Amino acid sequence: MDLERGEPDGFLEDAAHYPGGHAVGVVHPRSADEIAAVLSAAKTVLPIGAQSSLTGGATPMGDLILSTSRMTRVVDQSPDSITVQAGVTVASMQEQLALRAAWFPPAPTFTGACAGGIVSTNAAGAATFKYGSTREWVAGLVVVLADGTILELRRGMHGAKNGCFELDTNSGRVRIPLPSYSMPNVAKRSAGYYAARDMDLVDLFIGAEGTLGVVAEVTFRVLSPTPQSALALISCRSERQALQLVLALRDASRETWRTGDRCGINAAAIENVDARSITIIREDGADVRNDAVLPPDAAVALLAQLELPPETTPAEAYEQIAEALSPGSRDGALVRFCRLLDAHDALDATELALPGDRRRAEQLIAIREAVPAGVNRRVGVAKRDVHPQIEKTAADMIVPVDRFAEMMETYRRGFESRGLDYAVWGHISDGNVHPNVIPRSYDDVVRGKEAILDFGRAAAALGGCPLAEHGVGRNPVKQQLLIQLYGERGVDEMRAVKRALDPNWKLAPGVIFGRDSSTTK
Repeated sequence: MDLERGEPDGFLEDAAHYPGGHAVGVVHPRSADEIAAVLSAAKTVLPIGAQSSLTGGATPMGDLILSTSRMTRVVDQSPDSITVQAGVTVASMQEQLALRAAWFPPAPTFTGACAGGIVSTNAAGAATFKYGSTREWVAGLVVVLADGTILELRRGMHGAKNGCFELDTNSGRVRIPLPSYSMPNVAKRSAGYYAARDMDLVDLFIGAEGTLGVVAEVTFRVLSPTPQSALALISCRSERQALQLVLALRDASRETWRTGDRCGINAAAIENVDARSITIIREDGADVRNDAVLPPDAAVALLAQLELPPETTPAEAYEQIAEALSPGSRDGALVRFCRLLDAHDALDATELALPGDRRRAEQLIAIREAVPAGVNRRVGVAKRDVHPQIEKTAADMIVPVDRFAEMMETYRRGFESRGLDYAVWGHISDGNVHPNVIPRSYDDVVRGKEAILDFGRAAAALGGCPLAEHGVGRNPVKQQLLIQLYGERGVDEMRAVKRALDPNWKLAPGVIFGRDSSTTK
């Protein structure tokens, strides 16, 4: 076996810029067998993909790095699935699927993420409202356990019985106890180990952040044909107007899915940015660069992704828009969308990118993406010019959409009572947004972390989850949020699962939780 090895210097930091990364080396296996050989011999191993983690979960702490960068093979395809190695990126997978007019619907915003990584964090993106998170789309896994056991899993093969799983491994028969906690009933969760009474073994490894096994291959369900799409940038004068419009779009879309009406409104995703985010867009000139008009009184901007029947042509889409409010106009999804906007007094403050207009679509997406880019740049400047310990201070929380207004008020009250500058943006269609501190001092970071812990308690009290889509990783605040959510007992139950599969704490030690309750990192 000719296993490729290398120097770890380029792998000591992930997208969270978590400090202190160091490693004994890096290996680049090309198969499950090579992964098994690595795990059988190594002391501690950190599996990584694109290192796009925002939690420090892909930053090594003295481990051997196991990179899936050479595992980029499409293993198999069927009309309704694709099997890929762990290192295949979402973008590459979508390109491969596009050759047969298929697609992977729950793709995260960052399409450079790898298949193994999105499984390991149960990644989700803008379209969770319609399509759910990665979990619902995983039909099978090849997973390598810490002792080198290779598990080939398909949904329906291994169900929990009497509160546990039992597995034959290279180390003997293993009993894996299921945690007893109840998970929040929301569209997104990336908060430690999945637990349900009669759960499938596949689900134990989804969202486990590489702590229970190394994902070598994934079989994803896919859909075809690919729908046509349109984007709408909608400026709203108040948060109340924006939320009412979002609720109306959600209701109309669900009715379309229920009835199969091809002329119905079909919003797969709705993004939002708040008033401070709009200020950042203007300060950084993103509106001018992308030829977008955000009215002076805009308090919230929404970006709605509409799906249209695959046969919708650009010409037909333009005709629907042109005739939308004319008496006796033809029916269609865009006609109904425009009428709904008009009913909410938002039509005149809406810009559209219709099917086929890729350039305009990219411009509207760039408006939304300018917000996190602008906040991250400001954090970087403050770190350079004000205090070297300044870091990104942000939350990733979800609440039921009917409690969204309450949670937004909690964010505002929590930040403003501490004198903090902040911006909030995210996936309003499923109730998941990202409140971010814009630091002016190191004290702002300290107070921001205090606020985030308060937000976690509030989100849980509203029936939500304080860890929605980025995972827990090594981040001390997120690890504390996990304890707040499930209690020390719940996290200890997770430790019992890990000990059953990884008694020597070989895989990703320190990720999600420490070895015992006194260990925070």
